[in-house]
Amino acid sequence: MTELLEPYLARLGITGTLSPTPEALLALHRAHALGVPYENLDVQLGQPLTTDPAGALAKLAAGRGGWCYEMNGAFGAALTLLGFSVTRLAGGVQRAALGDAVLGNHLVLKVVIDGAALLCDVGFGDGLLEPIPLQEGHYRQGALGFRLQRLDDGLWRFHGDARTGGAPSFDFADAPADEALLARQCAALQSAPESPFVLNAVVQRHRPDGHVALRGRVLRTLTTDGVRERTLDGPDDYAATLVREFGLELPAAALWPRIVARHAALFG
Repeated sequence: MTELLEPYLARLGITGTLSPTPEALLALHRAHALGVPYENLDVQLGQPLTTDPAGALAKLAAGRGGWCYEMNGAFGAALTLLGFSVTRLAGGVQRAALGDAVLGNHLVLKVVIDGAALLCDVGFGDGLLEPIPLQEGHYRQGALGFRLQRLDDGLWRFHGDARTGGAPSFDFADAPADEALLARQCAALQSAPESPFVLNAVVQRHRPDGHVALRGRVLRTLTTDGVRERTLDGPDDYAATLVREFGLELPAAALWPRIVARHAALFG
């Protein structure tokens, strides 16, 4: 994977020699969160995905985005190559409502620097812009607010910003992930008919002044001034929005019929 590190860092706009310091971690996390869009469009296009960090790093270095297994997979692999102490953690999005069956449907990272544990997550779509300490508290990052809570069962719960329209929370254990569990969940999320990743096309990214998300036909932009939404008109509008807002050039015409059908099912 070493040969993939330089093009990945170049995409983030990171140059020079990096040491495993808090300052370098902050710069890398922000650069990835701001520069690489979260997207599940390969699932929509029927392209198989895995939890392989090398494959994720190659995909992102080539200019694409990805979902959590790819975003945090690539980020964690790059950090490891740079000398950081990284642990992959298994998370469960919406475990608060759906229970332990969802554990492993999200990949999270813990980085330890000088004995201090930091939560890193560039793969939640509307989650962290910067690392936070692995300790309870409220955290404000730009236009977004988050909360980290320790649960009675020993797991942690990350509460997102409800104004983005995304999943409200995910839980995770502070222990090395069961990689077989992550692989099973990754396979199920891209194949099960009821999977939200199969049902919905989602693209998101952080911006210095807020957050922008495209869920199906609806573009939702959050800034410190509030939230605004726009419903896209057709495949040309969708393709142009992917390029303008997320830097993605993809065969949008192939996606559009499913997006329209899903929008009709949800909203009539």
